[in-house]
Amino acid sequence: MIERVFVRELHGFDETELELADGLVVFTGPSGAGKSILMQAILANFGYGTSDARLCEVEISSVLPPDSEEFELEEPIVIKAIRKERARYYINGQNIPHKKIRELFRHKIRYLSVRDRSLLESSELLRMIDAVTTPESEGYEELLEEYRTLHSDWTKALKELERKREEERKIAELIDFTRFEIEKISSIEPVEGEYEELMRTKQRLSRIDRVNEALHKASMIFDYEESVNDLFSLLEKSADYFSEALNQLRIDFEEAQSLAEELQEVDIESLLNRLEKIDSLVKRHGSIREALEYREEKRRELEGYLNIEKDMDTLEKMVEEERERLADLAEEISSRRKRGAKILSERTSKYLETLKLPPCEIIFEKLDEPGAHGMDRVSIRLGENDVSVLSGGEFNRLRLALMSASSSREDDGGIIFLDEIDANVSGDESIAIADMIAHLSRNHQIFAISHQAHLSSQANQHIVVRKDAGKSVAYSLEEKERIREIARIISGEKADREALAFAEKLRKRE
Repeated sequence: MIERVFVRELHGFDETELELADGLVVFTGPSGAGKSILMQAILANFGYGTSDARLCEVEISSVLPPDSEEFELEEPIVIKAIRKERARYYINGQNIPHKKIRELFRHKIRYLSVRDRSLLESSELLRMIDAVTTPESEGYEELLEEYRTLHSDWTKALKELERKREEERKIAELIDFTRFEIEKISSIEPVEGEYEELMRTKQRLSRIDRVNEALHKASMIFDYEESVNDLFSLLEKSADYFSEALNQLRIDFEEAQSLAEELQEVDIESLLNRLEKIDSLVKRHGSIREALEYREEKRRELEGYLNIEKDMDTLEKMVEEERERLADLAEEISSRRKRGAKILSERTSKYLETLKLPPCEIIFEKLDEPGAHGMDRVSIRLGENDVSVLSGGEFNRLRLALMSASSSREDDGGIIFLDEIDANVSGDESIAIADMIAHLSRNHQIFAISHQAHLSSQANQHIVVRKDAGKSVAYSLEEKERIREIARIISGEKADREALAFAEKLRKRE
């Protein structure tokens, strides 16, 4: 709940501080005194509009919702708006963006203005139906929690599947490219050292004619072998070293001859083609070893891409299985909701009757896909009319009747702001509205601007806003002051005895 409000330099207000009560807090006072301005300053601290006050402090005792772990704050929580050139906002001294404040308190603070019709949106109607259904249907809360958990998992899996589908075309292209790269090397099937050997063979082939010519000339040395041996014999010297040298020459010449004969059998065109293919791999990868390593790398990549396709098949199957399970849970939820919706519409219609409005009907429509709240979309009709054609007053009363019908002691509570919700209504309607708001205030702290005596008389705290020497002031009223203010509301500034008596009667009634 909001425990304290402090404003400084807010249009007609110099400085105002209010200690606030739980339950229903009503603001009254003459038109133009500053009631709406003061309420708007408070609302701005929760993200509704901007603050015009030089300083506005709001102290609350309720903790932040579970989705605000980033703010570890001790109670009381003080939200402060300071305006210089523009307004800046702080929570317990920590600067915070204005939009973030509204996100933090969206489940705790509600401002029901005539322009805001979000309460009759499908998600809000479903929330109220669920609030009524839970105590009436055993295990329903657990059913909702199971659905929410599964839907969260399914949504994540669906996003992952959509992401992979977007990449599917790229993966297919990568698979084709990788296979092409592997095949390009595999079609050549190079062997380490092959390139160097081919280059040597090519070089030998380029010299084969010269080698044969030189070999022919050099072989003539053997024609003089006998003459040299005869000379060594005449000189009575050993010719062994000469003979050994010629024998080694014969061996070398024979090897050269064999190589020449082998080279003659080489298919030069095939060799050059093979060398060209191997050379292209060497130029691209640096060496045969690096080309073979690149092929193995691509094989591993291909296996990974193929596994992605298999994973995608598995993910698609899992998404479809979870969707089927969600559809089954949604069907059970919808069946129970329809029973809860009947209860809610009956309760709401009783409130509507006191407000001089026709009964309401909640209409269900089945969605094609599981949503965050199931597979139901709901709308409401008031008599024969769609809510889109209701007047502001009718809309306000329908919204109030729905909230009253769905409110219970099990509610988490919260804070509701109402701006002249009982304006321009008859006496009976005013009483019914006051009773409903009082009923809601058992589970919520409610701030309401009112010009009606019935709502003011039921308030847990009555705050008057008026002009004093041209300045706006706001303060909480004691009992006698409350009676005089209620009498003013009834009969004007110069309240007569009858108005005072009726005001006292209204207070005793409460």
